[in-house]
Amino acid sequence: MDKELYAAALAVRQQAYAPYSKFNVGAAVRTADNNIYVGCNVENASYGLTCCAERNAIYAAIAAGEKKFKALCVVAATVEPVAPCGACRQVMSEFGINELFLANCNGKVIRKTLEELLPYSFSSDNLKKL
Repeated sequence: MDKELYAAALAVRQQAYAPYSKFNVGAAVRTADNNIYVGCNVENASYGLTCCAERNAIYAAIAAGEKKFKALCVVAATVEPVAPCGACRQVMSEFGINELFLANCNGKVIRKTLEELLPYSFSSDNLKKL
């Protein structure tokens, strides 16, 4: 378990903007250079405009010029560790984030690979075959 990544995700969870669901989520992504970027979920009254913590963390890293990643941790106040939604899984696939730490606020963490959560993913490799 990546304790530093977990701590960063847990801390940024407090910044979530979730007035509708009250479901605060934090995420942290570690780059190939060991930099950590964080994100929290940001809701909108028009639910389709809501953005998940995982994507916000990845997008923050991309905005800072990062393109290669090692791992991502996602944290929420759930009984069991929280898992990313399908859209977030697809974004993780786009950037090759294969090592995932799913966690809750009580410190329960499970390690999964993206392949386990998103088998047969659609990726840029699929487009190269066209």
